[in-house]
Formats: sequence, structure tokens, C-alpha cells
Amino acid sequence: MTSSNGPSARDAAGKPRDAGSVDSQQGRTQFLTVAEVAALMRVSKMTVYRLVHNGELPAVRVGRSFRVHAKAVHDMLETSYFDAG
Repeated sequence: MTSSNGPSARDAAGKPRDAGSVDSQQGRTQFLTVAEVAALMRVSKMTVYRLVHNGELPAVRVGRSFRVHAKAVHDMLETSYFDAG
């Protein structure tokens, strides 16, 4: 027995939806896990947690975990260049 209450976990074509994917046509936001951010930035998960807790990287709390807006990660990487001289 299936329930028709609430949103479906499948898209219009019947394929399973990826909860963290971007649907640019509808303007949805992509959120990344701490592990995904760490892999993207090539740092440890602890470094990402430190950035979040220090307020350097904005994140939202979902239950016991954090999700980071993909644009926030890309913006941080673009503005964090270090000139070694």
C-alpha cells in the first residue's frame, strides 16, 4: 500500500531523485555534506567543522549533521586566494 500524502521521492520521469542535486531549471539550492565539502576543498572533515563553527563557512543544521550551501563553498574558495609574494 502506497501513500499519496507528501512529495514523491521520484521525479516526473519516475526516476529516483537525488536529495542533494541541483535542478537549475527550477532554481533549487544544492546543499553538500561535510564530507562532500571536505573532498571538494581537499581538506579534512575536521577543518570543515572548524570553518563552520568559527562562522567562516555558513551552514544549516539538519538533525545532528550540517549541510553547506554549494555556492558558499565556491564563494569561499574564490575569495580565499593567498599571494605567496
